[in-house]
Amino acid sequence: MTAPLLEIERINSFYGDSHILFDVSLNVGRNEVVALLGRNGAGKTTTLRTIMGVLAPRSGSIRLDGEPIQGRPPFEIARRGLQLVPEERAIFGQLTVEENLRLAALTAPSAWTLDRIYEFFPRLRERRRSGGRQLSGGEQQMLAIARALIRDARVILLDEPFEGLAPLIVRDLVRVSRELAEQGRTILVVEQNVTAALSFADRVYILNNGHVVWEGTPESLRADPALMKAHLGI
Repeated sequence: MTAPLLEIERINSFYGDSHILFDVSLNVGRNEVVALLGRNGAGKTTTLRTIMGVLAPRSGSIRLDGEPIQGRPPFEIARRGLQLVPEERAIFGQLTVEENLRLAALTAPSAWTLDRIYEFFPRLRERRRSGGRQLSGGEQQMLAIARALIRDARVILLDEPFEGLAPLIVRDLVRVSRELAEQGRTILVVEQNVTAALSFADRVYILNNGHVVWEGTPESLRADPALMKAHLGI
């Protein structure tokens, strides 16, 4: 059995004096899509922020391809191949689509071409000269994901990628996520839209009050309505 590409072992994270994550352990294999589910406030975004170095864990370890990365600054973790697509998207509204992409590619060791990005997101090609503020919510999310892709990320952390988007846009983004997985990208996705997340995930973890309470396949989760109701409100 090969070692996971991303390993999180017994991390404890705090905001000030508030203990948010309690001995959280999970792993993501190469070319695997893992969904991290749970109610609001369960600690999902905190987990991603801790992995990315935005928040340093008080204890525990995080390894990327066997190398410890916990406590390192986010820019250094990004250079090693991790990219976070935050819930707030954080695109530059004053720059065009193409300028956002070129800026993201500047420091990438092996950047994708713009044409390769536009194959995944034809809409961004159409909007390439539009400013970030002129984009719809769905277009902004496409751009946020595209900025991670253009850096040839080994692991993409998606934080609520389908939040507030119309069903047709969600369908398109799920399709892109499936294509990325099929082409060998490794993805850890946090999402409230359980149906969408389960449609392209290989495995699932459930967080509740900062604890991992369940791990399994999408099929086994769908087959347990009581579990879904208890922890996901479905």
